[in-house]
Amino acid sequence: MTEKKTGHIYTVSKLTKEIKFLLEESYPFIWVTGEISNYAVPASGHSYFTLKDQMAVISAVMFKNQKRNLKFNPETGMKIIGMARLSLYEPRGSYQLIFEHLEPEGAGSMQIAFEQLKTKLADKGFFNEDCKKPIPFLPSVISIISSGTGAAVKDITKVAQRRFPNCCLEIIPVKVQGVGSDNEICEAINFVNQHLKSDLIILARGGGSLEDLSAFNSEIVAKAIFKSFVPIITGVGHETDFTIADFVADLRASTPSAAAELALPDKNSLLQRITSLQESLNSSLKKKIGTLNQTIGNLIARLKSPEIIVYDFRFKLEEYELRLMNMMNHYVHYNKEKARWLTEVLYTRNPVKKIIEHRQYVKILSESLTLHFQKNFQEKKTIYLELQSKLQAFNPEAVLKRGYSISRFVFNKNVIINSSDVKINDQIEVVLSKGRLITRVEKING
Repeated sequence: MTEKKTGHIYTVSKLTKEIKFLLEESYPFIWVTGEISNYAVPASGHSYFTLKDQMAVISAVMFKNQKRNLKFNPETGMKIIGMARLSLYEPRGSYQLIFEHLEPEGAGSMQIAFEQLKTKLADKGFFNEDCKKPIPFLPSVISIISSGTGAAVKDITKVAQRRFPNCCLEIIPVKVQGVGSDNEICEAINFVNQHLKSDLIILARGGGSLEDLSAFNSEIVAKAIFKSFVPIITGVGHETDFTIADFVADLRASTPSAAAELALPDKNSLLQRITSLQESLNSSLKKKIGTLNQTIGNLIARLKSPEIIVYDFRFKLEEYELRLMNMMNHYVHYNKEKARWLTEVLYTRNPVKKIIEHRQYVKILSESLTLHFQKNFQEKKTIYLELQSKLQAFNPEAVLKRGYSISRFVFNKNVIINSSDVKINDQIEVVLSKGRLITRVEKING
């Protein structure tokens, strides 16, 4: 036998506690990079996944409260950099990383969030051309949703005054960046739709970084644009800037000034076009009137004298009258012959003869029916009398009248047909033709 080892002996739980203490003390907060694998979010809302590189794998978790600050959605296969604390889960003796913060490796979190939201809304059909509303050709009222003090509103009003000064511009000032800006934009869009005074909305702001344009990349603004009954043109940022709002809008302009250009036609160009069309219309009308006058002259030359036309119709009427008389005479003669022939056929098929023949046949059938009925009745009567005689012969009461009797037990009324079924002192009921006797068995003869 081996000797018992001396020294301190750990229990499993105590050893685990000390290892947990050493790990959490040595690695309170660390930055870790790796690739997400097996990413899952159960009903609790916490995120569970493994972080791996080419050589090792470690379990990781990010609790629901910490996820609220993320600007993107982690996914399996995504490479991330995050700040975490190392912890040991005592019941299983396994260690894991508890993340407090995550950032995508390479591209920024806002860019990742932009691409994720873009894919999500595209799958829902927010960008479909079929859902986009037509832009009115000449809106009478345009609502401009933008910063009240920004350059975007000045650019739009300047272009509008130059292109079509008769149009009414309604400016709805909102915050275009910072906390709560997305909610203000949504409220402004809903306000315009509720009042239904505007024919068109221009959603605009000047250029800026991706952070500055975050309100136009939010999901709630995208939904407000998609649900708007009033068509929306976006003019956000510079020509190279693209936002989620641009993809959902009914029309995207590269700048606020370009949005005004697309929203309003040039009044001077329209006037020139109207003048040109009016001249073209007058020319076409003159040409058409000349052609019609020439056609009228040709028709007058080809028109016959009314007297000649009357004579032509008179000749046709006389011809039609003669043909009609011939047809009527022929029709009358034909129907006379047909009536004469039908009369002869009717006389040859006098129904009186048929009635006499059928009456004689009915009489024969009636006599035959009476004979067969009497014969059948007599046969059935004979069979009935025979059956009645047999039934009377088999009647138990007739047998009893001849001096026979029926013996049966008193307690259950079973008929006795064998002496072996009876025991001494059994009470027996004897059924006679008239009356019954209750007897007791004193002796049994086999």
